Amino acid sequence: MKTLEHFGPLAGRILIAAIFLFAGLHKVTGFEGTVGYIAAKGMPFPQLAALAAIITELGGGLLLVIGWKARWAALLLFFFTALTALVFHNFWAIPADQAQNQMIHFMKNISMMGGLLYVVVHGSGPLSIERS
Repeated sequence: MKTLEHFGPLAGRILIAAIFLFAGLHKVTGFEGTVGYIAAKGMPFPQLAALAAIITELGGGLLLVIGWKARWAALLLFFFTALTALVFHNFWAIPADQAQNQMIHFMKNISMMGGLLYVVVHGSGPLSIERS
């Protein structure tokens, strides 16, 4: 059990961070597509929003992995994930043929928020820069 307590938080942080790191990299390599998607949702300043999303996902994801300011990074990603769930996965406001897919994405975000909240409350664990 001690091994799990020692390595588990690191593995958990890596698993939580993976989706943000991959999404951030995808936004960098497909920047124009990301801007177009944000604009299609009616958000103002889509290029600035895309840049903010990249910084949040890559920066927050990296901070989670290394365990430095992990509580703050998790809190930022928690609110970012909540916002993206409400704006981009609003299954209640789209055509029925798209609703199930968006509901799955919405629930994925809710689940991710649970993991992030755990880091906010319990910290980064022993294998981290902060060791909290």
